[in-house]
Amino acid sequence: MTTAIHTELDADGILLLTIDVPGQSMNVITPEVQADLAAAIERLKTDDAVKGAVLTSGKASGFMAGADLKGMGALFGGGAAPEGKSKMAALFDGVFGLNKLLRDLETCGKPVAAAVNGLALGGGLEFILACHYRVIADNPKITLGLPEIMVGLFPGAGGTQRLPRLMGIQPALMYLLQGKNMNPQEALGFGVAQAVVPSDQIIATAKAWVKANPNGGVQPWDTKNFKMPGGPATALNPNFAQIFVGGTAMTHVNAGDNMNAPKAILSAVYEGTQVPMDTAIRIESKYFAKVVADPQAGNMIRSLFVSKQAAEKGARRPKGIAPMPTKKIGMLGAGLMGAGVAMVTAQAGIEVVLLDRDLAAAEKGKQYTADRLAKKRMDPAKAQIILDRIKPTSDYADLAGCDLIIEAVFETREIKADVTKATEAVVGPDVIFGSNTSTLPITGLAKAWSKPANFIGIHFFSPVERMPLVEIIVGKETGPEAIAKALDYVAAIRKTPIVVNDSRGFYTSRCFGTYVQEGLSLLGEGTVPALIENVGKQMGMPVGPLAVNDEVGLDLSYKVGQQTKADLGDAYKPGPADGVITKMHELGRQGRKNAKGFYVYPEGGKKHLWPELAATVAGGLAADQPSAAEVKERLLYRQLVECARCFAEGVLETPQDGDLGAIFGWGFAPFTGGPFSHMDTVGIANVVATLDRLAQAHGERFAPPQLLRDMAARGDSFYAMAAKQAA
Repeated sequence: MTTAIHTELDADGILLLTIDVPGQSMNVITPEVQADLAAAIERLKTDDAVKGAVLTSGKASGFMAGADLKGMGALFGGGAAPEGKSKMAALFDGVFGLNKLLRDLETCGKPVAAAVNGLALGGGLEFILACHYRVIADNPKITLGLPEIMVGLFPGAGGTQRLPRLMGIQPALMYLLQGKNMNPQEALGFGVAQAVVPSDQIIATAKAWVKANPNGGVQPWDTKNFKMPGGPATALNPNFAQIFVGGTAMTHVNAGDNMNAPKAILSAVYEGTQVPMDTAIRIESKYFAKVVADPQAGNMIRSLFVSKQAAEKGARRPKGIAPMPTKKIGMLGAGLMGAGVAMVTAQAGIEVVLLDRDLAAAEKGKQYTADRLAKKRMDPAKAQIILDRIKPTSDYADLAGCDLIIEAVFETREIKADVTKATEAVVGPDVIFGSNTSTLPITGLAKAWSKPANFIGIHFFSPVERMPLVEIIVGKETGPEAIAKALDYVAAIRKTPIVVNDSRGFYTSRCFGTYVQEGLSLLGEGTVPALIENVGKQMGMPVGPLAVNDEVGLDLSYKVGQQTKADLGDAYKPGPADGVITKMHELGRQGRKNAKGFYVYPEGGKKHLWPELAATVAGGLAADQPSAAEVKERLLYRQLVECARCFAEGVLETPQDGDLGAIFGWGFAPFTGGPFSHMDTVGIANVVATLDRLAQAHGERFAPPQLLRDMAARGDSFYAMAAKQAA
């Protein structure tokens, strides 16, 4: 009895195979799908009444979204290896099973067509590539692609072998290495699809092809005279070698040497395209098994897919509170951050009252949205609908009727208190008030709102329209309704939330700051500035610590430091980075905003490090320079220890929030799966040993918290603790 693929034989002997995985909103590859497909292939081979087949989807959501990443262990035969077989051999058998299944489909001897009604991603696209004919619904919104590299994997069901044989090696590598998608017309142009027809005709068109091509059950690459598009995959073809020389260089530029999957893709395509398909898919599975066996893939899948989806579906939302939709927000502050929040909110269909000190400033904030929609070449009528939802004003009275307030004014407590009180005078204390502060503790700011249970932190990242994360900060008196309201709003604007508890800098700003501060510490010691910057990028960070400080603004770093000193008084502990920032402030070097910071920004030219930097802030370069490995260790472990402290202090409650916040908030190396995944992978005892050594050499900022020592003593890990707590 089938459970995931329904079969229906028509009068022409064409078997309609409709994939409809029970309990899933979107089809995914499960063990049941594989079992049902194997049974259908056997029927195709042995039942003379069956002349061919059409593979389609029974779900309106699309054709198939690929493998069920949450159940990868089961899919790949997870668990202990059978007696007499190594773990890698057992893993190869597991991953090769799906590859072999699709090879059986395309060599069953009868024509098989795919009727694709919607998106086909990852394994979904690999399913249809194994069919002999592919017809896709004529809808430009349909996406087809192999995005596995985005979560640390690569196509493991023939995608690295069939796509190059259909469209050529060079264009195929662009899609494989970048995770790019194509629409139906692009698929048609590349030969990935043979027909694009209205959606209500896809099955009829596919059946007509099967009926007209009784001998069509042979793939091009299984014919004697097959020629690889773009030229043969041999050493005699100079273009073939050049593709991989260029591809290797580009992969190094885009991913460094940190990611396993890009290198595996290049190897699988290079080796596999030179041999027959039966050997090629074994080569692909060999590299796929190596990637899956490394902790990197599992860490990336957990953070970038499983944890991300759970967060977006409300994993941290308080139980028992009815949905709290947002209909109209009051956005206090129309600067870069406030304008961005207004834009994404209006795009989500929510009205925005955009308030600033004067109408001109508020209208400038609205223009931010207009400019970006025009840049995206959005239809003017649709853009106007979005713009009409934003009402610029300088009058607090216009906030009446708002059911959520978000504040993004200057990062000083006094100014924030003034606008908070002025807002409450209009809307009342029962409305949820969210502050976009990036550093000031929420509990202190909430004192300006007479009902602190309704005060919460809603921390966006700049530029708001591009950055996916929102950090929800819970003050000491913040109530569950405020948390639910904030999370429902974040879901409405399609961002990924994390929930943290209150502290100075919260989680993201506090930990991100350590990356910058350690870079400044190295600079102050006389380390070559270019070494600091290059190592930062090589370790997987988006930019070096000096460059990112220039982007944030050296003047802001100085102001935040001064505010922190004032707030903490005698408890403030100056760090080695303080002197560097103070010196730059005295010189009037603010960063990119005034075209002079750690970098110089010549008009019309490319930015470059300020030649006098080391001489000015460190009195010259140190005679003994640290190695790249030493710089990397300091930049990395300074972040890790601060993340661990946040967990120990209760700022973070789950490692999932910690990993998501790090990757999507400040660009912590995605290939690690995040700082907590990385610490678990390295081993907590090893982390403690490294931190102790660094603390002895460079100071108490590297000292591990007691939590890490306790975990090391009992052989624990962050995710193991989280699993026990959830059980």
